Amino acid sequence: MMDETEFWELVDTTREAADGDPEDHADLLVERLVRMDPDSVLDFARHFESRYNRAYRWDLWGAAWVLLDGASDDAFDFFRCWLIGQGREVFEGAVHDPDSLAELLDEFDEELDGDGEELGYAADEAYEQLTGVVAPDLGIPPAAPEPAGTPMNLENESELAERYPRLWERFKG
Repeated sequence: MMDETEFWELVDTTREAADGDPEDHADLLVERLVRMDPDSVLDFARHFESRYNRAYRWDLWGAAWVLLDGASDDAFDFFRCWLIGQGREVFEGAVHDPDSLAELLDEFDEELDGDGEELGYAADEAYEQLTGVVAPDLGIPPAAPEPAGTPMNLENESELAERYPRLWERFKG
């Protein structure tokens, strides 16, 4: 059974090998996962999914909005995958205090960063390659229909600047 430390180690080593490129990261992750047994791949998928659901929060969506200069539902989904791909320290820091991404991120290029769509499919792809069938239901409760926390008007720039002073200054100033 894959524990949390192994999960993050797999995320970190593949990100470092990919030099931070989200698409290469996803490819390397699939390569590593297909060397495991199918149950371990499903364990990885459960770890990923539970963090993906945990990051479904209004305050993180606001941070994504600042970083990406706007973030639709889909863009926020892919941002959460990307955030997991940044590793435990960045992920946990961002969930705890989204504005701390101003310090946690070395750099952020909205053309390259913030979209981890492929990372979100890595476990499914590996499972299918290993077994020839689609991954079964993971048995994890789905995310709530609405993000956790207090809803906010993401299009109100002054509200965003006020809620994310460090992010705003670093990426918008």
